Amino acid sequence: MDKRISALAIAIQMGATIYDLEEAELCYAPQFGSAKDPVNFAGMVAANALRGDMPLSHWDSLNGAFLLDVREPVELAVESVPGALNIPLGQLRSRIGELPRDREIHIICRSAQRAYYATRILLQNGFNARNICGGMLSRAMHSLGDLID
Repeated sequence: MDKRISALAIAIQMGATIYDLEEAELCYAPQFGSAKDPVNFAGMVAANALRGDMPLSHWDSLNGAFLLDVREPVELAVESVPGALNIPLGQLRSRIGELPRDREIHIICRSAQRAYYATRILLQNGFNARNICGGMLSRAMHSLGDLID
């Protein structure tokens, strides 16, 4: 962790941009980590959002939105969003005809990773789609914040 904090600290000191983070060449050892460091991934996620490659939405701006939940049905037994259509990610391409082309689609999963893939699939097929930031994990935090206020 200290390595990543140091990398970000030096990037800030040098005036680096999000785009610099996604392209940063950082030292790694294969037995301890991957070639793409979390610092790179943070830059990639932010750059995708800034470039418009990954349209995002947030829980507090979804009033009346069309919600697509791409989690597996067994996950819905733990937590679900009322009114959301469930099409597991693995079935999305074969069931794409069930989705409205005239509405913006906001996509949910547990942590937003599967929603990322689903958003890419829908965008490539001409849909107006957005990934809900943080998925169900951020919804839990958002709800917790409402209880504290």
